[in-house]
Amino acid sequence: MSDPRSFYVGWLVDPDQRDALLQRFAPRYPEVVAHHVTLKFGDRKAREPTETTGEIMGEADDGRGVQALVVRIGGTTERPDGSTYHITWSLAAGRRAKESNDVIREGGWRPFAEPVPVSLIPKRFGT
Repeated sequence: MSDPRSFYVGWLVDPDQRDALLQRFAPRYPEVVAHHVTLKFGDRKAREPTETTGEIMGEADDGRGVQALVVRIGGTTERPDGSTYHITWSLAAGRRAKESNDVIREGGWRPFAEPVPVSLIPKRFGT
């Protein structure tokens, strides 16, 4: 049986919008992720979300290799588990996407002057 931690539900960043978002929010680190927003991690029974839009509200960057964009979905930036909805945007060598949670929790995030709409595709990820 596969590792349940490799399974999650959430949203894929709309591929048709991704390039425009990458132009607007320049990745600071060499590994560009800009792929998804997690709703729930490790629960195979979790249902796919129904929302299809969100708003990019701000950014977190630890200055050492993790850049993430904070997203508001359904009127909140807070995930049901208490963490923050985000898109891991870019990473330096040796850094991992899951570190975005720690960077946001420990260092907070900087709000943008205006929210930026983002199209999201509900999806199950992993095996």
